This record gives sequence, structure tokens and C-alpha cells, in this order.
Amino acid sequence: MPLTLLNDAHAAILRPYAGTKDAELCTFRGKGHSYGLFIAESKNVIERALASGCVPQSLLVEQRWMEHERALVERVLQEFPEVPVVAVGHEEFQQITGYETTRGALACFARPAPAHPSSLLQGAHRVAVLEDITNYTNIGAIFRSAAALGIDAVLLTPSCHDPLFRRASRVSMGTVFQVPWAHLEKGQDVVAFLQDEGFKTVALALRDNALPVDDPRLKQEPRLALFLGTEGDGLKDATIDASDYSVIIPMRKGVDSLNVAAASAVAFWELRAR
Repeated sequence: MPLTLLNDAHAAILRPYAGTKDAELCTFRGKGHSYGLFIAESKNVIERALASGCVPQSLLVEQRWMEHERALVERVLQEFPEVPVVAVGHEEFQQITGYETTRGALACFARPAPAHPSSLLQGAHRVAVLEDITNYTNIGAIFRSAAALGIDAVLLTPSCHDPLFRRASRVSMGTVFQVPWAHLEKGQDVVAFLQDEGFKTVALALRDNALPVDDPRLKQEPRLALFLGTEGDGLKDATIDASDYSVIIPMRKGVDSLNVAAASAVAFWELRAR
């Protein structure tokens, strides 16, 4: 399908981009997208989604970005000739998306089939578990650190925001498509599940008996699952109590903790598999 120039902001093909919430896109069902849709924003995110095997449904480009996005447009036209590639003017783009500015192209993709947590643990040595983290920026930043610092998989409790939501994937620079991840089941005893899978569980928590993150005993463990909690409340007491280790990042006097995304980067680096 050739590149199409549109001046109709209400065209049916643009519906997924037109103020549709991420959670609503998850419920879209149709031919070729049995698990819903998601929107990827910016060249990096779109290219990493393509590299991971995600299948585009359409590509939307503001006309003034066409030259900048030419290689991406040509790739989609060549690899997915049946997928519509649409260019619109600035006013139409703003009307469709509600954005005054954008970082380039947007693409609508079919959501991949959800992975099962157990399938991600085969051969894994370092796993991150995100407990009830609901900040898109933190989710994205944690994935970016996970990809850079050797985390083999990320598991998310049901209350966590979805890594494929637009802001999370954009902040991650598309690394949500590089690090395998899966949602855990509601009510699941996650600590026991990971211990049964052969992992020592590590709760990043402010406890009096916590080990410093650079303790040599931690680095010698062949398989670690690192639990990260929400801003403010942190991990649940039950999670901390059941874990094999509690761990802290030592701070200067007067500061008790880091933002969870910053803490994840420090922990991932210190506890990386040797």
C-alpha cells in the first residue's frame, strides 16, 4: 500500500491514534490482533518493536517529519506492503493526537501474545520483579536499566502499569521490546514461585537487618530475583518477610532512599551476574 496523504482527521484508519487511551487499545480486537493494540512513539521505539517481531497495523507521520523518518517509512512500505502509511499536516496531526509537538512518527502495532512467567526463567540468572509500580516513567526507566545492565527478564504484578503503554515504552527508548517480560497472576505467591524456580529472592527495602547491596554473598549467588516496590510505600511487608535477603543501598546521612528507577540501576549493576 503506497504512502497516503490525508487531510481528514476523522478518517477511520486514524481511530487508534485519536485520543484513544492505552487501556482502551488493549481491548481492540480484530483480524491480526487478537490481543489488542498499542501505540509506539518515535523512531527508536518503532524500530525496536519491529526488530522484536511486533507487527504494525499502520504508521502515522506528520508531513514536516517525512524527511527525518524516510528510512523508517521506506522500511515499513517494503516489509509490510499491506500496512497503510499515512502522512498528515501539523494541524491534522495535532487534532488527531492532541499533541502540540511530537518526536516523529507514531505506529499502531498488534500486541504480542502474553508470555508466561515460567517460560522466561529458563536459563535466567538475574530477574527483576516490579511490585505494584504504577508510574509510567519509572517503568520505562527500569526497563532501560534492565536492558543495559544484564537483567534477563522482568516480572510485573497485576497492579503494575503495562510496559507497552506509550509513555513507558518511550521512556524506555524501546527496550521494553528487548527485555522479556510477563505479568504475574493475581494472588500469586511470587516469592515462593521464584524460590521454587531456584532463585534467591532479594527485597530492596529499608530494614535494620538489610545487607548492603555490594555484600559479596549476594554477588556469589548464581540466580537472584530482585524485588522493587512503589515510591513511598515500597515493598509489602509480606514480600520482605518472605524474601531470602533484604538489601539496602547505603546512603549519606539525611537521605534514606533513591527513586525506584535510580535504585534499580544501582542494584542491577552491583548484583549483575559475574
